[in-house]
Amino acid sequence: MTISSFPKPVGRGRWLLFFMLWALRLAAAPAPSYHLLLAPGTLADNSATLLWDKQYADHPVVYEVLLNGKVVGSTSKTNYTLTHLTPATQYAIQLRRQSEKGAAETATLRFKTAAKSKVYNILDYGAKRDTARTNTKAIQAAIDACAAGGTVYIPQGTFVSGALFLKSDMTLTIEKGGVLKGSTEVADYEPMILNRFEGWELKTYASLLNAGTLNRDGSYKVKNLRITGGGTISGGGKLLATAMIKANGLRSRGRLICLLNCQNVSLDNLTVTEPPSWTIHYIYSDNITCHDVTIITNGIHNGDGIDPDSSTNSYLFNCTFDTGDDCIAIKSGKNPEGFFVAKPTKNVRITDCAFTRGHGISIGSEMSGGVSDVLVQDCQAGALLHGLQIKGTKDRGGYVRNVTVRECQLLQITIFSAVNYNNDGAPAPEVPTFEHFVFENIDLSQASGKEAVIDINGFQDPAHRLRDVTFRNITLPANAKVTVNDAERVTFTNLQSPADAKPVYSVANSTNISY
Repeated sequence: MTISSFPKPVGRGRWLLFFMLWALRLAAAPAPSYHLLLAPGTLADNSATLLWDKQYADHPVVYEVLLNGKVVGSTSKTNYTLTHLTPATQYAIQLRRQSEKGAAETATLRFKTAAKSKVYNILDYGAKRDTARTNTKAIQAAIDACAAGGTVYIPQGTFVSGALFLKSDMTLTIEKGGVLKGSTEVADYEPMILNRFEGWELKTYASLLNAGTLNRDGSYKVKNLRITGGGTISGGGKLLATAMIKANGLRSRGRLICLLNCQNVSLDNLTVTEPPSWTIHYIYSDNITCHDVTIITNGIHNGDGIDPDSSTNSYLFNCTFDTGDDCIAIKSGKNPEGFFVAKPTKNVRITDCAFTRGHGISIGSEMSGGVSDVLVQDCQAGALLHGLQIKGTKDRGGYVRNVTVRECQLLQITIFSAVNYNNDGAPAPEVPTFEHFVFENIDLSQASGKEAVIDINGFQDPAHRLRDVTFRNITLPANAKVTVNDAERVTFTNLQSPADAKPVYSVANSTNISY
């Protein structure tokens, strides 16, 4: 019986029934579970960024943010940045759905802003706006002088530099209109450092921005670091990459930004471009935030956008990717080394991002230490080469499990078990496991339909088939093709296409496939 089907009493009886039904509705509706938190590394002297879990209703949800009891903003996203805060001040933040005012529906978070930051302007240390001059020593001197809680400031203009080494408890601010430009001279990135590339630990040239040193002991060498400001970080690009390859081979190249054994780091409000290889790479790190970053890697070989590597608790949101390789590539080492190091990447949250060009939103291909608990939500993807992809080979070892993709617009979903590149070296002692994936409320309607829109493949070893995969509420193009190989317990529910035409399924060497 619905509420509208109840008889309509009059007078006091009507109000009594109204309050009874209102109380029943409140009792039946679970209180929201926001899990409201501060994005790691974002608490500053005058700003902080909030994150929370998405809430669902029978209408689009808009969230109100209250500061000390007063509404200061609203958003339909699951993040919000507070600005114009006062240094060293206690704040109480409340979050609620816009249409709900009751205390039971409010999440509360309390924090204290940092003390006012002392500013170290690189001009005061001898840096010059002169593209013919290299400012490495001047900028590094400002970094070295920066006291805990301080800010190294790069003003408007272009400042060329070689490798810079950041430290704990500092902010690097590049003002809008300012450019930190990477030198194209190989010598400016020496000496080489211990790093990881394509799954192996090895020596590489330093990156333009470096933090920490690599080791497997679980310690964090740099903590509480922020890189921000609205400006641009532009590397040495193809010229530098070519010189590094000529000097020491393909895998010797540095990154644009490299974090080694770091914790509580935020990269935000930046444009980053022209890396010599991967753009933002962090290894053996924890609590990393990347938000409101535009990544452009036109024509760069191995020009990945963001590579979380054997790292925990990544929060990537409001970013735009235009890359020459994977937009995001979630990694954890390769073959026997990655398998025995056994440092997984887990808890990766990718929300409200736009992927305009690139190879894919990817997990793998190096995933031998394991990958788990990945959320991709409210993202928009253009013509990526492989769409959203989970990839590996039978030699990797490790696992990928507990991946959820929802409320996204994509053009393809692929699971590869035999990528035809980057498979050198001895195999791990066991075949990988791919399991427990959920894809729901996905718009694939703009896919071309010339090839499989959903193409999922497990491993041929019967003990390592792809298993426990759910596709639910998927919109497809006309004449859509769906391929399932070497899998078990895969369910397709409510896949819709024009004129209610069913997709064409191709299923091989698989069991318990429901569609």
